[in-house]
Amino acid sequence: MTPAPVQGALKRYRVMAFVTGSFLLLLTVVTLVKYIGDAAGWHANAFWSFATVVGIIHGWIFMIYVLACADLWRRMKWTTGRLLTMVLGGVVPAMSFVMERRVSREVPVSVAA
Repeated sequence: MTPAPVQGALKRYRVMAFVTGSFLLLLTVVTLVKYIGDAAGWHANAFWSFATVVGIIHGWIFMIYVLACADLWRRMKWTTGRLLTMVLGGVVPAMSFVMERRVSREVPVSVAA
């Protein structure tokens, strides 16, 4: 059975991985549309403002995600490489979903060992 502090850290990490990954995918799509549209001669100030807001929101969410990663990493006493891999999940599109799945499976196994 997983101790309560580790369960709480894992839950926070899982939520933030999902939120961060979702916003990163949205940011990726918005950025692609923004630059493809700009190359095609379509320039809408409202869309550029929307893209900027999505980028700023993702930045703040990413900082909270990093804190959630660091909290779980510290409680599990993993290597620094694991922390860096978890943090990269918030930078590489869709990687946070993969890392969340992997970490969620490894935590109970690591705690039981």
